[in-house]
Amino acid sequence: MADLSEFQHPRCARMYERISAESEQRGTAQHRDRAFAGLSGRVIEVGAGNGMNFGHYPNTVAEVVAVEPEDHLRTLAERAAETAAVPVHVVARHATALPVEDATFDGTVASLVLCSVADVPAALAELRRVLKPNGQLRFFEHVRSTKPWFALLEDALTPLWSRVGGGCHLNLAAGLIQHHNRARADGDRFVEQQGDRLG
Repeated sequence: MADLSEFQHPRCARMYERISAESEQRGTAQHRDRAFAGLSGRVIEVGAGNGMNFGHYPNTVAEVVAVEPEDHLRTLAERAAETAAVPVHVVARHATALPVEDATFDGTVASLVLCSVADVPAALAELRRVLKPNGQLRFFEHVRSTKPWFALLEDALTPLWSRVGGGCHLNLAAGLIQHHNRARADGDRFVEQQGDRLG
């Protein structure tokens, strides 16, 4: 089994458990529904957290492989998988080392996770690697604000917040996601851009 010790943030995980439930009631649920609408076949989700996304996958999805490295969140995700409307298999790995073969998924999902990934280009490359030709990358991420004054505030708060927030960067660059989302992984594979952003 992979060494996941660097991904353990128990206090942050418990905080996320509470915040995500409150956020779901305040409108995040609609963003998730929109981001995942139209997905079908096999889907792999990185950073599954507490499994909040599982109830938002359409019934056209045949299987979800949910990757979560943090122990407490993964336990919650396993519980959520038991009652999900689509089959969900939760695995203990991380975004830059997915335990699956190339070109085996119809959809890949990154949802409120890239902000805490140390090497975003590597994670996006992994998502492209496992995606079938003409498959879709779906993302729902918070990114650096387009309002200059708020973006500066995010920049100022990020060093402290990332220490208490499990590595979360409030000022994730949207351009980084968009650049890799448009990029071709090889000569005949294209990752379609579709998703929601907060910021």
